[in-house]
Amino acid sequence: ASEQMIEIFHHLPQAKADALKDLVERFNAQSKDAQIVVSQSDWRVGTAPHLLILEGEEEEGFLVGKPRFKPLHALMKEAGVPLQTLRPPAMMARAPVDSKGQLRALPVGLSTPVLFLNRDALRRAGIDPDKAEIGTWFDLQNTLGRLADAGHKCPYTVSEPGRVMVENLSAWHNEPVAAMRGKTMQPSFNGMFQVKHVAMMASWQRAHYLHVFGGKAEAEARFASGECAVIAAPSASWVDFRSSGKLDVGVARLPYYDDFPGAPQNTIADGAALWASAGKKPAEYKVMARFVSFWLQPANQVAWQRQTGTLTLAIKALG
Repeated sequence: ASEQMIEIFHHLPQAKADALKDLVERFNAQSKDAQIVVSQSDWRVGTAPHLLILEGEEEEGFLVGKPRFKPLHALMKEAGVPLQTLRPPAMMARAPVDSKGQLRALPVGLSTPVLFLNRDALRRAGIDPDKAEIGTWFDLQNTLGRLADAGHKCPYTVSEPGRVMVENLSAWHNEPVAAMRGKTMQPSFNGMFQVKHVAMMASWQRAHYLHVFGGKAEAEARFASGECAVIAAPSASWVDFRSSGKLDVGVARLPYYDDFPGAPQNTIADGAALWASAGKKPAEYKVMARFVSFWLQPANQVAWQRQTGTLTLAIKALG
């Protein structure tokens, strides 16, 4: 029999695309009867590729209408390949998980917001980066004040304000971002907690502690160039900050408010997921299951995490 070709589609940025290429090459090297090929075929036109790495609006579009995917848990079971005791994190974005907590897709790009610090900027402001007070928002305010007093023009910025300030900080403080009103789920952004944080951020903006830029890329570029001293950004951005080689970067969890009971809880992990197309042949699904299993091997997990900065898939919960 001729070897099978399994197509995988993605729009990953360069560092992640390179990591995927390495992973595919390792899989192909040990697979005699089947090869994975990276494809540019779009799922919207003609025959969909076997595997698709999707996120954001593209993932939402893929999930609208008649099911275009075969659930991952069913694919693995039918192929007789164990799904290595993978438990999705408690606060993972919901798209890759069904109502029973089973995986519909493999979350390969999990990232959660953290605080990145320019350790040199802190030193110049007379702050020991290993002892910088940033545990609570009030601690961080004092640290940003010292940076501003030392002449720093952009003490703090945020890569994705909505994602960080509303979704994640609400989860971090055990506060709902949606509530049932009658029979419908309505956003709930005006709770005591959200009002408090927005008021604090407004005061920081007036004091020039906080600078909000156009988009994720601009905020991260300004941190990477050294212009901003502290940024709240996705954990996966660590790879880009580190590879620029210009900064001594520290990483810390997001601050919290210590007057909210139960804080801190969990931040939310989301990002790209690997989906399997519906309507493929059983023999093709067997190869796809083998590739998923290969990706989940510990050595491949470690390599993927190092190259992409994403969270490992074998974790039970996120701190």
